[in-house]
Amino acid sequence: MRIHVSSPTLTNKVMEMIRQDILLGELAPGQKLVVAELKARYDVGASPIREALVQLSWKKYVIFAPQKGCWVAPVSVAELEELFEASQLLSQTLLSQAIDQGGEEWELNILTSFHKLSRLNPADQDIDFNEWEQRHSDFHLALLDGSQSNVMLALYREVYEQIERYRHIWVSRTRRFEERYHDHGEHEAMMKAVLNRDTATALKLLTNHSLRAMEMIKTYL
Repeated sequence: MRIHVSSPTLTNKVMEMIRQDILLGELAPGQKLVVAELKARYDVGASPIREALVQLSWKKYVIFAPQKGCWVAPVSVAELEELFEASQLLSQTLLSQAIDQGGEEWELNILTSFHKLSRLNPADQDIDFNEWEQRHSDFHLALLDGSQSNVMLALYREVYEQIERYRHIWVSRTRRFEERYHDHGEHEAMMKAVLNRDTATALKLLTNHSLRAMEMIKTYL
């Protein structure tokens, strides 16, 4: 049954459906978004569609051109490099603070998130990559959560979410499982360095991990 009345809950639901379709490439970078087509696609009224698109524009998933319409935000190597640079600046500071200030609960969260991530093998042909990406994100956020810097963590999450778009493009265009499989070794090394409070090693590992990921993603843009 078509829903005609908009509400915050409905808008959020529609926004998440559109966001997922952008992440998965169902709505391609640069594709024009027509409200009438989206209404049919998601079986909802125009109001929640428009409200969802406005919120997605705040998150930079879509862009508006005055008098012309709305498009899925384009992607580029230049933007990817800028996002990774911002991510590095934030994560390096946050990780240093977390190692200095993180307590036992923070350590347990790191161990738990790593265990959950390591339970999924990226080399499996039938792996759920959405689940893998969520556990991957949870692990990296767990490393930084001990920083006790809510404002910087919020900024980091915004940047990470934008990088997630690029990661999904990479996943959709390649099945290079062996490269992703090595991630667990890197994640384990980072975890151990962080829990040992070895800041220098942890920062170096984090930098190398991010640079390797960026170079692999760039190949498929």
